Amino acid sequence: MEVDIDELDSAYRLLAGSVVPRPIAWVSSRSPEGRDNLAPYSFFNVVAVDPPVVMFAPVGTGDDLKDTPRNVLETEEFVVNVVTMELAEAMNATSATVEENEFDHAELDRAESVRIAPPRVADAAVAFECKLYDFVEIGGSSMVLGEVVYAHVADDVTTGGKVDVTKLDAVGRLSGSYYASTRDRFSMERPP
Repeated sequence: MEVDIDELDSAYRLLAGSVVPRPIAWVSSRSPEGRDNLAPYSFFNVVAVDPPVVMFAPVGTGDDLKDTPRNVLETEEFVVNVVTMELAEAMNATSATVEENEFDHAELDRAESVRIAPPRVADAAVAFECKLYDFVEIGGSSMVLGEVVYAHVADDVTTGGKVDVTKLDAVGRLSGSYYASTRDRFSMERPP
């Protein structure tokens, strides 16, 4: 298949089906009125290490923003919770459009953050407390950049004080209703 992007029915399907697996940012935020929000975003990654910055990219701009990016713009704070296999079903439940709070809808416990107001998912093995670094509108989407100001890492996913990827069974997004875990790992030595 060869296709001019301008003639493509769905650039989303091509990109989301080809750039796989994508890590999932399970973002918790709090409105200025104190209402907690929790939603997953599969357009997510690390951007920089000095300062430590992560990004997620929700669909919507301006008046079309959903709760999470609107909360982040208004409060300049959010938490990125890393999704693991044991939390995959709860993460999926928080993607539903519901009137109640997503934490309550998915029956998830909150844990207080140390440096910011929004809570984190108590059972998340890794959670990054973030302050808004930048917010960029790109076409019909937005890119939210957050500087990590505090990290929570469960002892059982570390070895020698460092995150051990063989212990952190993170979940990635594929396309449609498909996901991937990091259980099937392999190693290659990097050439000099």
